[in-house]
Amino acid sequence: MTGTSETRTALVTGASRGIGLGIATRLAGLGYSLTVTARDADRLDAVAVELRAAGAPQVIATAGDMADEDTVRRIAEIHSDRLGPMKALILNAGVGSAGTVADYPMRRFDKTLEVNLRAPFLLLQRCLPLLRAGAAADPGRGAKVIALASVTGVHAEHGLAVYGATKAALISLVQALNAEESGNGVSATTIAPAYVDTDMSAWIHDRIPAEQMLEVNDVVEVAEGLLRLSSRAVVPNIVMTRAGTDGLRA
Repeated sequence: MTGTSETRTALVTGASRGIGLGIATRLAGLGYSLTVTARDADRLDAVAVELRAAGAPQVIATAGDMADEDTVRRIAEIHSDRLGPMKALILNAGVGSAGTVADYPMRRFDKTLEVNLRAPFLLLQRCLPLLRAGAAADPGRGAKVIALASVTGVHAEHGLAVYGATKAALISLVQALNAEESGNGVSATTIAPAYVDTDMSAWIHDRIPAEQMLEVNDVVEVAEGLLRLSSRAVVPNIVMTRAGTDGLRA
């Protein structure tokens, strides 16, 4: 293990694009050593170069599909072996597709559940010893888990039942984690935004133009603020809505 108690380290899933890349880049600038993961190995290697240039002392890039249980276990083991105690776990990787309850294919249902809920749960299990160690090394700040949920996990929306259900479950999981672990210095927050201007939201640009969506940096700023909180503060969920809406829709 090359990490030390003085080194701030983080693991970021879905780090090759969008919100995950934005948070990873901010963490690199703050001096965190990083484990980053995404499916596209070539893209992830290029991102690792960018993150080192942005200030990360070490960047471990490990590609894989979060729907694969062995991949999730391997990611946690690599971070433990290479970087040691963990100050932040960013659960950003996710999938989603529109479809009504009446017509949604079970194959897509299973994939969405695996990536959006099962993988974060398993990664949390595997990373908790590292997070506890990170919190013990810095009792004043503790260690943080930030999970990207969705406003659809708070307010149900037509055509997004399955995606919203997985995000609602993620919100509940984080709240239970706080009940169990915040006393150990490990606290967690879900960020539940409306549409953010990323590749994942491009499918709805005909109805919601990119300029009406949240900016990636909006979410990044919230994430950084959470990392600055003391270990005494627990923020279970933050809903981010788009200007000009009633706040009840993505």
